[in-house]
Parts: sequence; structure tokens; C-alpha cells
Amino acid sequence: MDGQFSDLMNDIGRKARAAAAELALASSERKAVALQAAATAIWERRQAILDENVMDLAEAEKKGMTAAMLDRLTLNEARVRGISDGLRAIAEQKDPVGRVLAEWDRPNGLHIQRVATPLGVVGIIFESRPNVTADAGALCLQSGNAAILRGGSDSRNSSEAIHACMLEGLRAANLPEAAIQLVPVADREMVTAMLRAVGHIDVIVPRGGKGLVGLVQREARVPVFAHLEGICHIYADRDADLEKARAVVLNAKTRRTGVCGAAECLLIDWQFYTKHGGVLVEDLMKAGVEVRAEGELAKIKGTAKAAPEDFGHEFLDKIIAVKLVDGVDQAIAHIRKYGSQHTEAILTENDATAEQFFKQLDSAILMRNASTQFADGGEFGMGGEIGIATGKLHARGPVGAEQLCSFKYLVTGNGTIRP
Repeated sequence: MDGQFSDLMNDIGRKARAAAAELALASSERKAVALQAAATAIWERRQAILDENVMDLAEAEKKGMTAAMLDRLTLNEARVRGISDGLRAIAEQKDPVGRVLAEWDRPNGLHIQRVATPLGVVGIIFESRPNVTADAGALCLQSGNAAILRGGSDSRNSSEAIHACMLEGLRAANLPEAAIQLVPVADREMVTAMLRAVGHIDVIVPRGGKGLVGLVQREARVPVFAHLEGICHIYADRDADLEKARAVVLNAKTRRTGVCGAAECLLIDWQFYTKHGGVLVEDLMKAGVEVRAEGELAKIKGTAKAAPEDFGHEFLDKIIAVKLVDGVDQAIAHIRKYGSQHTEAILTENDATAEQFFKQLDSAILMRNASTQFADGGEFGMGGEIGIATGKLHARGPVGAEQLCSFKYLVTGNGTIRP
């Protein structure tokens, strides 16, 4: 790795570590002031942010970025409003730092508390999503962590405009500007530098495609919160309500095809298909979705024949794989084989079937009669999320401010000694 990148990472890391020490002691009121001021700045400067985003989009189109990726990159007034509102929602949440998670007394007179504490410095590596600059910075701030943000070149202009608003918020609360740093170069060597920054960064959160996340998981020497893919399934059970199923399936696939919570595979119970025919498939095709079907479903006019590799594939596009299954057991077996432990949904009015689906699958998020597109920290009431973790250590599902905390034990005695 080039020495200049190593030196830059060391400088950023030292500043972040110092800022983290100050943030860990910051009051809830100061953090709220910073977030509210940043939210105001983003809204007041929305036109400037949108102008920068237009420049990013023009460059991305020249490079041939896919429609789904362009959607991730695109900002409009409604999305900027969402970023601003998200910051205010985080500011209004209860401060996660200092929460007493558990406490108890021992027979020897010791009083023990388990108390939430910040992780320290969080590194976020992201592609295409300029909103991550605000979401990640705000969640780290609320949880008392310093953030080091490394965005991709495709969102550079938009991210810088948003970052300037975050700095304005920090200044308004008299908090260190190094609390939220945006890496000033887009060179891929900085990704390597962050992944090796043991001593500077406590955890890395990658937000991007399979290539980026796979690289981070393979090469990181720093702990990682990550999901490699969002291969989300919807199972239409024999006891599903038809109208609910039609609405949920369409929303889960078509609301935004490029997000990790978009449905990539639809499993339909044979008895549902016998009663209702190919209505779910036809709805998707009418909405412009390419349906890659297997077996009997492939006979529906307009479908394409599914290849084996279409199952277990994250399309991030207007494409979905569909398959008939004989009951919830087969649906569960299919999801276990092809899923990525991100989000799965069951459509059913049968409580026992839903309970079996919930108990026998171990994805980070399981839903009943609801769109997989709700797999988002904002929709979970977290104000936003820094990512969806599909691992099983420390955090799972949407990673919000609470999940960016660790804990320590506070033990109080009265001259207590161990015999």
C-alpha cells in the first residue's frame, strides 16, 4: 500500500480517536443540537445538494451505471426531505449511551451493572448512496462514536455537499468536526488502508454491492458488520389472502428494485396456485418485471424459463425468480438452501404456519403479510440504519444507534475482598 494513503489514514484515525473520546462524554442535549442543526442545514441547502447530485448522475450515466444503481444514487426533493427528517428522528430518540442494560446484587455485597458504551470509531465504506453520509454520521454521533466515511467516486459531489451540512451541525453544538470525517480521496487504496486500520477503527460497515462487501469481508483486519447479499424471498402460502398477497408481492419487488430489501424470489404454494392461477406472476409482468419461472409457472405466457443460477441470485433489477412449492416445509427448505439470511416474508392467514416459518428460519428479519421493503432502520423506528447485518455476532438486522454500542460492567463494593 502506498505510504501516502497509510499516512492519510493514520492522520484521519488519530483525529477520529480523539473525537470519539470527546463524543463518549457528550450530553444528549449537545448531540441533539448537532443533529437538528444538520437537518436544518440539509433542508435549507437542498437545491445545492440536488445540483451536486445532478453532476454525479451525469457522470454515472456516462459510465453506463444500471438503472437500479442510478436509483440508489438519485436524490430529489422528497429524498432530501427524508434525509433531513431522518436526522431529526435520530435526534429525538433516547440516548443509547449510558443505558443500564442489566443490574444485580451478589451475595458477597457487590452491586454489578452492565452499561451501554460507544464502540469508538466506526468506518463506513459505501457506494452510490449519498444519503449514507447523513444516516451513518448521525447514528454514529447519537451513539457516541466517531465516523470515518469513505464514499465511492460516483456519489462524491452529493456526499461532500451533505457532509458540509453535518459539519455545520457539529459546529453548532461545539463538538469536534473530526467526529464525522469524509475521506478526501476516492482511490481504492483508501479502502485497503481502512481495512488495515487496527488501532484506529473499531468496526467497519460496508454498504455496497457484492464485490465491495466480499472484498471487505475477505481482507479486513478490523471487525465487520456486513451482509454480502440481500436474497430476499416471499412465500405465498395456501392460506394467503389474495388481495394482501397481490399488494405485498408487487411492492416488495417494484417499489425500489435496487435496495437490499427488494424481493428476488417468489415461492408460490401449489394450492394457492390451484385456487388463484398465475395472478401474482401476471401482476409482476404487467409492472414490467421479467419473471424467470420454473416448471408449471413457465407455461404462463410472457415468462422466461429460469436457469438454476437464478435461484439464490440478487438481481437488484426488475427481475424475479418464481417457483411452485408444496407447502411451507418446501418453502423453508428452499430458503435455507438459497437465502442469504437477510429478509424473508410469508403471506398467510394461518397462525400455525406463520409460527413455523418464523421458528424454522434464521434470517435476520422475518415478516408476515408485509413487504420485504420494510427491511430498513427508518421503518423500524430507528430513524435510519447504518446497514443490515446478517451475521450472528453483536448485531443483526438494521444497525441503528443502539447496535453501535457495546457495554462495560460497573462493579461497586464496600471494601469487599475475595476470600
